[in-house]
Amino acid sequence: MTAPEAALTTYRQKLANNRLGLWLFILSDSFVFAALLVTRFYLLGDKRPHLEQELGLIVTSVLLISSFFANRAEVQISKGNRKGFLTSILITMLLGIAFLVGVVGFEWRLAPFGPADGVEGAVFFMMTGMHAFHVLTGVIFLLIVFRNGLKGHYSPEKHWAVEAAANYWHFVDVVWIFFYPALYLIGSL
Repeated sequence: MTAPEAALTTYRQKLANNRLGLWLFILSDSFVFAALLVTRFYLLGDKRPHLEQELGLIVTSVLLISSFFANRAEVQISKGNRKGFLTSILITMLLGIAFLVGVVGFEWRLAPFGPADGVEGAVFFMMTGMHAFHVLTGVIFLLIVFRNGLKGHYSPEKHWAVEAAANYWHFVDVVWIFFYPALYLIGSL
C-alpha cells in the first residue's frame, strides 16, 4: 500500500469513528429534548402558553430555511464549490442568529410571564432556553467551519467538519419542529 493510499484508509477509519461519535451524541442529546417535551405535556396537559403566534411562525420559518442553506453548504463543498459553500454557511449562521434574536430578544420579552411565574413560565423558558443554547452552539460551530473554509481547509474528499456541522444543525432544526407545535399550537389557552 502506498503512502497516499494508507493516508486515505486512515482518514476513512477516523471518519467512520467520528460519524459514530456524532450520531451517539445526537442520540444522547435527543433524550434531553424528549424529556423536556414529556415535561411540557405532563405539567401543562392540554393547555398551552399564551405566545405571539406570528413570531413563533416567523422564527420557525427562519430556522427551517437555515437548514436548507446548511445542506446546500455541504453539497457545495462536496462538489468543490468553495464560494457557494462559504456563502451558504454564512447565510445559515445569519439565519441562526435571527432565530436567536426572535426567540431570546423578542419572544422572551413579549411573553406574559417570566421563568419563575409558575409551571407555564418554567416550561416555556426551559424548553426555549435549552434550544437557544443549542442554536448558539451550532452558530459557533458554523463560525469555526466558516473560518476554516476561508483558510481552504476543506476539499470534496475531506470535509468532515462541514458534514458534522450540517448534521448538528439539522438536529437542532428537527428538535424545534417538535417544540414549536408543543409550545405554540397544541392545546387551549
